[in-house]
Amino acid sequence: MMQLIGRDVVLEEVLRLAADHRLVTLTGVGGIGKTRLGLEAAQRLRVLFSDDVGFVELSSLANPDLVPITVAIALGLTFSDASMAPERVATALGSKHVLLMLDDCEHSIEAAVRMVEALLRSTPLVCVLAISQEPLRVEGEWVYQVPPLEVPPEDVTTREGLLKAGAVQLFMARARDAEPQFSPDKRIAAIAAICRRLDGIPLAIELAAARTAALGVEDLAARLDGRFKLLTGGRHTALALHETLRATLDWSYELLPATERVVLRRLSVLAGSFTREAASAIAAGGAIADSDVLDYVTNLVAKALITADAARAVLHYRFQQPIRAYATEKLNESGEFRELARRHAEYQREQGGVSGGIGPGEILSNHSGRAR
Repeated sequence: MMQLIGRDVVLEEVLRLAADHRLVTLTGVGGIGKTRLGLEAAQRLRVLFSDDVGFVELSSLANPDLVPITVAIALGLTFSDASMAPERVATALGSKHVLLMLDDCEHSIEAAVRMVEALLRSTPLVCVLAISQEPLRVEGEWVYQVPPLEVPPEDVTTREGLLKAGAVQLFMARARDAEPQFSPDKRIAAIAAICRRLDGIPLAIELAAARTAALGVEDLAARLDGRFKLLTGGRHTALALHETLRATLDWSYELLPATERVVLRRLSVLAGSFTREAASAIAAGGAIADSDVLDYVTNLVAKALITADAARAVLHYRFQQPIRAYATEKLNESGEFRELARRHAEYQREQGGVSGGIGPGEILSNHSGRAR
């Protein structure tokens, strides 16, 4: 799993809540880092749960009715049929001591609520860590609003003081991922200004940092300042943070060559993880040659718009949810949505209903490369 940066205090708060309560929900706007924080917390909490720790990504389920069977698979249960009620899963767990992490609950909020209520009501030793843009509003729920990363105050100017901020630490780490020889030298003040401009939103910072190799820190700061001059940066309200992330995605998308834009939006029809074969089957066509798709995907990975999971036997890719939602919006605007939906359906039929990758109920210990 990618290292969690700049979240020491927040992580300790989440661990304390999860140790004391059976249902903790991490909320916040897209791109704020809920999933990565949740995965790190679940990994740390593993020692407290003797039977299992499971992960379910609800955004990858086409049908909310699949939530119970997906949870069952994630927690190591087997059933002869796929159709079942949440209560059946809860009963089967009995007195097992397990932790379930439910990600992207807002995509199937009613199904998530029914599942969580059944677990809390019928199983004494099951705990749930939910990730959602909105609370589940279930009895006994403790809600933790995930804050942005700390940015350095305007009056902090020393190198040591600037480097203490979690946002600056994340920028530096991702810039080095893009350019291993990256060194801030005298540019640390410009990096701090970029992090302030991006309101400490982890995804926005990662997208910007990935461009340092091509643009340089000073040019990057100037471009962002021009793009964001009308935003309400610095007011950490949900609306202000959403506007900042939206502007960052617009900026990142507009910097892409036309062919990479096409590939990015076409691949948004793939929910969950996908292989390079799936990417080629979906994205190729027109000006996009099948033989070139992998190169385009590799470029999108370098620009932090797609995440690669190299820890598995077969390389898989995936979107962070805010980016996928944005790319889907662009796909709708392009007029290609119907064609891509048809192509995706045909590919699924050819693959036996699986669009690539391990299913969404994959056990947490296998999610070594997941992003937020």
